[in-house]
Amino acid sequence: MSSLPAASHSTILEVARDAGVSKTSVSRYLGGERHRLSPAMQARIAAAIQRLGYRPNQMARGLKGGRSKLIGMLVADIRNPFSVTVLHSVEQACRARGFSLLVCNTDNDPDQERNHLALLASYRVEGVVINAAGRPSAELKALAEQGTPIVLLDRSLSDVDADVVGLDNAGAIDMAMDHLLERGYRNVLYVSEPPEGASSRQRRLERFRQRLAQAPELTGETACLAMQRDSDALRQALHGFVSRESPAPRAILCANGNVTLQVAHALNALGVSLGETGLLGIDELDWCALAGPGITTLAQPTEAIGQAAVESLMQRLAPPGRQAPPRRTEYAARLIARGSTHR
Repeated sequence: MSSLPAASHSTILEVARDAGVSKTSVSRYLGGERHRLSPAMQARIAAAIQRLGYRPNQMARGLKGGRSKLIGMLVADIRNPFSVTVLHSVEQACRARGFSLLVCNTDNDPDQERNHLALLASYRVEGVVINAAGRPSAELKALAEQGTPIVLLDRSLSDVDADVVGLDNAGAIDMAMDHLLERGYRNVLYVSEPPEGASSRQRRLERFRQRLAQAPELTGETACLAMQRDSDALRQALHGFVSRESPAPRAILCANGNVTLQVAHALNALGVSLGETGLLGIDELDWCALAGPGITTLAQPTEAIGQAAVESLMQRLAPPGRQAPPRRTEYAARLIARGSTHR
């Protein structure tokens, strides 16, 4: 019975010899300075790394050179489809720039969020992308004082000066309301998770109320519920809305993908016919095209948002970028009209 060979631990010097280049060239390849090497040299180094099974010790390199080549990302709920798709885009953008991504899921728990921020600081991450669950201002300020760039994803914090990248929330509500008006709906129920936990929810709710005030032909109401805990309350709110005597065609506007899923389940249990009662959700999910006549959605450009978050960090890592004032980058949603808003 043969034994497995011991794992080899190749060095940069061995990679350089195998590729026929200098040790400095290999260091540049691994350190995010590939643009200083010719394409042919990059290919030789990549082939040597693969042949030798070389794996750089990022922590050791960070301690030696002051750079960890690590980016940290805090996600409020890793099960959220928005978080999954943005995370994928952030990881791809980091990898393309020679960085590795450390991901922490906070489960919308402010205590976990603070603990994870302290952990990322101990790893000497070079930048942090955070989808905030609470208000970790002290921890974020501590990171910023260390010179660590921070980008807030989707949710801003009033007491933290940092770049913000996300959806144009007011524009998304405008797009949704314009579509519902165009399709003939005049009574709208806006369903959201509690807005206190996220600035994006607050902005969407605020804009919905502004639109109601601006359009006398529209009537509306809101239901802000914790979807997982308040399922009974959600069903009661929906039943009251769809069964109430009213000559005005009615529609339901869902603040995010999680809400859309829960509302679709509840409407199905109530036997509500989609289209006659309109349904529109912010966030495009794979199942939306398959449910009933298809659910109309506003798709977020998650790939562009993730790429922009990393690009913002890279600009901040360059010396002039650290002193520039905070920037807000907002992206427009894309309407995908389906049968759920066709009367």
